[in-house]
Amino acid sequence: MADQAEIAEEINQLKAARNAVILAHNYQLPEIQDTADFLGDSLGLSRQAAATEAEIIVFCGVHFMAQTAKLLSPQKTVLMPDPSAGCPMADMITSESLREFRQPYSDAPVVSYVNTTAEVKAESDICCTSSNAVRVVESLEQQTILFTPDANLGDWVQEQLPDKQIVIYPGCCNVHVAIRPEMISELKQEHPQAVVVAHPECIKEVRDMADVVTSTGGMVRFARESEARQIILGTEQGLCYRLRQDNPDKQFYAVEAALCPNMKKTTLPKLAACLREMTGEITIPPGVAEQARASVERMVAVS
Repeated sequence: MADQAEIAEEINQLKAARNAVILAHNYQLPEIQDTADFLGDSLGLSRQAAATEAEIIVFCGVHFMAQTAKLLSPQKTVLMPDPSAGCPMADMITSESLREFRQPYSDAPVVSYVNTTAEVKAESDICCTSSNAVRVVESLEQQTILFTPDANLGDWVQEQLPDKQIVIYPGCCNVHVAIRPEMISELKQEHPQAVVVAHPECIKEVRDMADVVTSTGGMVRFARESEARQIILGTEQGLCYRLRQDNPDKQFYAVEAALCPNMKKTTLPKLAACLREMTGEITIPPGVAEQARASVERMVAVS
């Protein structure tokens, strides 16, 4: 069996031959992060890929992320090394359940997290990310806003915008809700000088313990710019690898329970096979794509 170095070399050769670009989310395995052309969060990666001359986008992440890349690059071929890599939170809402959710609020706009399927984005008025959710909601003139599907992110936005009435869909990220206050307390006891940075998808009790609440992209910036030498992360543990690579003079501590199995499905052999055989192509029905793209573009215009 070929070792990782041989497989990585094959991937580089295939990438050049196919005119492909490889995107990897911050939560991917270290060897996938090392192979990627771009490393980051889902929307940022999709926008970076759209700006390249690459004809093929290989998205190492979960399904909704690859869909977003396809929305922003409809003329490009978008592939996933493992199309079974899904997102339990994205699965918590469907276009049907969204229509039912919004029925009592005929005049209220729907803000949907980008962690949703294209079908849900198509039923939404505007999308948001964890980094721009407050800005997006604040930009809407209506006082009552429907927010889907992450209840913890919605609750955090409500805390920042008390003058708005945010009606929140009952979804969550099972990885972030697995981060409990006692886990943060234990790490804080072990590393009393460390600052705590938490993702807004965490429960309120964890967010309240944090020195900073921000997106994964915000964590990358904070780690780079902060004078703190020790940082406890309230997010999926895969981010630790990137932060340690970027900031070798600092120490990062992750919660062991914060592990996303779907994010670890992509492996080097799967990535090589995807490029070699051109498998795992993402397609979106044209009507759905047009409406979903409009929701994403409205968000981009705001942010």
